[in-house]
Amino acid sequence: MSHWLEHSVQIEVDAPIELVWGLWSDLEQMPKWMKWIDSVKVLDEDPELSRWKLASGGFEFTWLSKILKVIPYQIIQWESVDGLPNRGAIRFYDRQGSSIVRLSVAYDIPGWLGKLMDNLFLGRIVESTIMADLERFRDYAMKAKESN
Repeated sequence: MSHWLEHSVQIEVDAPIELVWGLWSDLEQMPKWMKWIDSVKVLDEDPELSRWKLASGGFEFTWLSKILKVIPYQIIQWESVDGLPNRGAIRFYDRQGSSIVRLSVAYDIPGWLGKLMDNLFLGRIVESTIMADLERFRDYAMKAKESN
């Protein structure tokens, strides 16, 4: 028995939407700002599929993710098709010179983990982690903007 938890966070990045989109849509760069993501490899045989590895402490999870929807400069939506069950979307909002980035992530909590941890506590950890990831992304985008 399991159930899904979902979290959404957003941040404003003082960079044009083209730069923000370009950085985020290069999936293999994700470990540069996503603390727990150890690696992302887009599959050569199908660029809509990517292999993800999350590692933290003694935990390690992998999954195969499929891009479900892409609207350039607006949204990238995905879901896992193998491994750790998750789904979500990253949305981009053009603010004429700056950009809003909104990340929504949902994941299936295994029953044993739900019993081990209070879901509200786990949710706060996940939300603060993905917010910190967005803050690192903002810093990464600002460095990219300055070097252009």
